[in-house]
Amino acid sequence: MNITSQIQQTRSPIDNSIYVERHLASSEEINDTLQQAVTAQANWRQVVLKERAAICHKMVDVFMANEDEIAHELCWMMGRPIQYARGEVAGLVERARYMIDAADDALASILLPEKTGFQRYIKREAVGTAFVVAPWNYPYLTAINAIMPAIMAGNSVVLKHSAQTPLCAEQLFNAFQKAGLPDGVFQYLHLSHADTEAVIKDSRIDYVAFTGSVAGGAMVERASSGRFIGVGLELGGKDPAYVRADADIDNAVATCIDGAFFNSGQSCCGIERIYVDSRVFDEFVRKSVEIVKGYQLGRSDDENTTLGPVVKASAADFVRSQIQDAISKGAIAHIDAADFPLDEVGTPYLAPQLLTNVNHQMRVMTEESFGPVVGIMKVDSDEEAISLMNDSEFGLTASVFTQDIDTAVAIGEQLETGTFFVNRCDYLDPALAWTGVKNSGRGCTLSALGYESLTRPKSFHIKL
Repeated sequence: MNITSQIQQTRSPIDNSIYVERHLASSEEINDTLQQAVTAQANWRQVVLKERAAICHKMVDVFMANEDEIAHELCWMMGRPIQYARGEVAGLVERARYMIDAADDALASILLPEKTGFQRYIKREAVGTAFVVAPWNYPYLTAINAIMPAIMAGNSVVLKHSAQTPLCAEQLFNAFQKAGLPDGVFQYLHLSHADTEAVIKDSRIDYVAFTGSVAGGAMVERASSGRFIGVGLELGGKDPAYVRADADIDNAVATCIDGAFFNSGQSCCGIERIYVDSRVFDEFVRKSVEIVKGYQLGRSDDENTTLGPVVKASAADFVRSQIQDAISKGAIAHIDAADFPLDEVGTPYLAPQLLTNVNHQMRVMTEESFGPVVGIMKVDSDEEAISLMNDSEFGLTASVFTQDIDTAVAIGEQLETGTFFVNRCDYLDPALAWTGVKNSGRGCTLSALGYESLTRPKSFHIKL
């Protein structure tokens, strides 16, 4: 993405061509958008919940009907293989509909026990205008996590999408417009980094939902400092999986490898490090290598491609540097890049890699990779696995594969993580709170709890 004279260019990872050009918002457009959001929210908050739900369900219907165009745009903007791109539409539908249907209970007033001579209850009120800053890797799923509950709760929303995926903001806007959402309740802005900070600092913004890097999250906290507004931060992870000796190995291999390499490894909750009991280590590695060697690295608009390019050449260079660092320190690489002809330094096309003989002195086991590489490390006990899984600056998700559910839960209780999986990974159930610890951020989206940060409690204490 290059910006020249306030023009934002989105280059496709497929062929480095300019796929989208957009003017960045002027100061006047920013001011008008924020003012319209405030004005619209004052009316929207008065709309009954049933009517809000009807409009939001209609928005989902409209969005679904445009599935093919949305998939094509995703493929070209961020490089997801076209055969998988439509899956993001299905994911948005699942999350959006759940959050719409959860609103009745999540937003219901809390009635307190009867007290003679008094009536007491706690109501949940909208905070005002939410500013949502969304990333490119799962551009619809990450955005809808905050957008749908914000609107259902009676807020207005201003969306700033990644410069890599600007059309996602426009698709969401068009769907809400066609569904009959009142003007100003949902808007978007294409913004520079400086103007993004300025919007966060603006008194008309009452909540910020940010998904992105740790550095980006730090910027949001600095920009909002002293404003006393809510900030939700989802900042990524270095998510571990642990395969115990009693695991269903075929399931563990298939699930972990898919969790590591789907979307070319560009998932905040993807598997980035795997710990395997020494008794099943060799079998796990052998079967994992077989799967990885079967991937088809190619252009994401090719129906046969199962592993697309990463988002840009610099991202591929970063992963290559991690791999080289690990090999220089004794790691064993199990995949020959020559088997993936499109792999080329200086491009976003990167062969997948699976490393063993790794340890936590290697960058690939500690830094977020966000690419098609995973390290597999041998362990001899649950205690060793727990220690290694917790040895990270991140804490978004963690997975254990075993047939002993009670032991798995006991392990999960000891892990520093926001979500704990048993026998699965890399999936968001909208009924469960999506949250992280340590440098994975703070706050919560999805589930009934996802409404709490988008509303404020208001107590009513009435003497009769």
